[in-house]
Formats: sequence, structure tokens, C-alpha cells
Amino acid sequence: MKILGQDNTELMEIQSLEREDGTLLIRGKVFGSMPMTAKLTPGEARNALKLLNFKLAIFLLTFLFRT
Repeated sequence: MKILGQDNTELMEIQSLEREDGTLLIRGKVFGSMPMTAKLTPGEARNALKLLNFKLAIFLLTFLFRT
């Protein structure tokens, strides 16, 4: 999976998602060359859910089915 910037340049390529001791590890490369491992804790995932509103939740539910 790739995360793109505003001008469609590649910011990060995610190579794997793994579970480790109750956290989610996101492994990938930043800007195509620098390896990175990021951790997402349950508390931070709950904080991310607080950013959702009704319209955005509906959009995310249909996001995978869009072309």
C-alpha cells in the first residue's frame, strides 16, 4: 500500500501490518528508501476514531467500493 502526498508523490510504502504485544506495527519505507516501523497503540486508535464524523464514517464504509 502506498500513501501519496498532495502532488501524488509517494510519501510512504507500507509493506506489512503486524500485531505485537497489543499494538499494531506498521512497517514500510518513507520516501522510497528509509525503513521505518511505526507503532499504533489502542489509545491512539481511539483518538483517531474521535476525528470521525457521520459523513466521513459513511465515506470510509464505501471507500473500498469506489473506482
